Formats: sequence, structure tokens, C-alpha cells
Amino acid sequence: MEEELLLIEASSLQPMPVGQYLVDHHRQPAATGHRLAVEFQQEQLEVTHPPCTTLSEQLDTIRAGRALADAAAREVGGRAVAVATAPVPVDTHLVPEHRFEQIAARGAITARHQLTGGFHVHVQTDSREEGVAILDRMRMWLPVLLALSSNSPYWNGTDTGFHSYRYQLWSQWPATGPTDVFGSTHAYDRHCEQLLASGVPLDAGMLYFDARLSDHQPTVEIRVTDVCWDPEHAAVLATLIRALVETSARRWRAGHPPA
Repeated sequence: MEEELLLIEASSLQPMPVGQYLVDHHRQPAATGHRLAVEFQQEQLEVTHPPCTTLSEQLDTIRAGRALADAAAREVGGRAVAVATAPVPVDTHLVPEHRFEQIAARGAITARHQLTGGFHVHVQTDSREEGVAILDRMRMWLPVLLALSSNSPYWNGTDTGFHSYRYQLWSQWPATGPTDVFGSTHAYDRHCEQLLASGVPLDAGMLYFDARLSDHQPTVEIRVTDVCWDPEHAAVLATLIRALVETSARRWRAGHPPA
């Protein structure tokens, strides 16, 4: 699991551009197995949680990871909060990394508005073939998962009228959103190759599908969801995602086609 948290100044509640500083001055990884990382903007911190097998483990892990991030933020007079968009106006500060600078140059105002907090859940698979079959059968559930997680109605001082305005902002990037049924790893890989060949996404990391195969570990990554305010809500949502992944895998093994 990965959670993207907003860094705010404790007294004013204004976003704080201290993400790189916190990562640079924090021992990695933590004794609990959590890791803090920068995201695209300095006003954000990503918490990577260690793998879990039960609901109670997931809840304990999410609480511990958030406490770790919040403790780091408190050292500079801030807090790390689980909201999926900044409710107040903010001038974002890009993390000074070459890849992010390239993305920002391509994205222009879209990139400047990308201060969004997602909740990304990885579930291990036995093979890439199984992974693609799961993606094909999870498609129908992704809007439901987004609705259950929605935690971003306010943005830039405005009631947006959306329960998840994060998703609206995120959808401004190319190569985002739901995908068609692939049917095979060849079709999945071909789709990715065609998008990359267009030159619009910078690299495979910018294939921001609502659900995708991880390019660095044997998992499917469900990434449609907002970061959840309540850690109990997040733990239940992660458990639901895992159950849907397992159900999708069983249906594939039993020969049931995608809905």
C-alpha cells in the first residue's frame, strides 16, 4: 500500500513545501518497514507500507505509517494529513528531480495543479498473465472503489461539487483512467508500447491507468482511489480490493470471461 499525504503548517493549515527536507533528514527505512518518499510536489509525502495479510495488520500498518509521516512533519512545525486535494489555494513547489522537471515542462499548468493524494494498493499475483486477467475483471469495480474512497470535495478554496475532485485533476494527464479489456499480456504490452511510442507519456511510470501491472514487482496496482481520511476506512478498502482481486483471479481460472 502507498498513501500520498498532504503536508501542512500546524497553525495556519497552509500546505508546506518540505517533502524533500523530511525525506533527506529521516532514516530509511523505518524499523516498522515503512518508507517515506517524495512525490511530485514538495507539499506532499508518500508513505510506503510493508505487505500485510490480514485486516488487523493493514489497520496497524496504516496507523503506524501515518504516525511516522506526521512525526517527521511535526519536527518542522507541520502535520501530515490524509486529504486527497489541498482545500486552500496553494502555489506548488516542484521536487527538484530531473524526471519531475521533464514532466512539469511537458505538463505546464496541468503539472502545477497536481497536488493530489492517492491510495495505491498492490496485490501479489502468480504471473503477468494472471495480472492482466485480473485487470480485465476488475474494471467494473473501479468506479465503485473510487466512490467508496472519495475524499476530495474541496480544492483551491472551492466546493467543487465533486466527491473526488482528485480524480478530475488526475484525469487531465494523458494515459489515465480506465482501460479496455486486454485479453492477453501481449495486448496489454502492445497498448503500453503504443502509448509510449507516441512520445506523450515520458516513460512507463506515466501510464497512469486506474489499475495496472506494477513494473517493478509481481503485483496488480489498484490506483483509482483517493487517500482515505480515516485509517479504518483505508484498511477496509484495501481488504475489499484484495478480495476483488482474488475473486477476479478465481473467475479467470474457472474460465469466466470479463463482465
